Amino acid sequence: MVAYQFKFAKVLTIREQQKSETELAYKESVSAFEKVATELYNLLKKKEDTVDIQNNLLVSGLSVDNIHHYSHYIEGLQKRIDVVQKEVIQARSKMNWVEEKLLEKSLEVRKFEKIQEKDLEQFQQEQQRLETIQLDEISSLKFQNKEIR
Repeated sequence: MVAYQFKFAKVLTIREQQKSETELAYKESVSAFEKVATELYNLLKKKEDTVDIQNNLLVSGLSVDNIHHYSHYIEGLQKRIDVVQKEVIQARSKMNWVEEKLLEKSLEVRKFEKIQEKDLEQFQQEQQRLETIQLDEISSLKFQNKEIR
């Protein structure tokens, strides 16, 4: 019996390696997105808390200097929020792009796996056919040997 050898084994191995690398890149992009999104959430929360504190202090009376201080602080937070929002958008775009690439690589690997399955099935059928022919020949020879005796 002949050992099975997939003709695209090296290609499949390379595609699987590329898929693994893309999976790693995807995990990294998700992590980067989560990090920057968490930073944005924290900034928004800090701004909301600061505005609440300022409003509470305004009710109880707040000096003009403190109003200016809170206003500048909130403006600084808003500028940082704007920057981080752009970073979130970029990180999300990168994450989506890498996810698309991962899907493509997964499909490529799956195609080669399907080809391998079909090729193995054909190989096994051919081996079965050859074995049947061999058994027929052996039984034919045995029958001829019996007749000769």
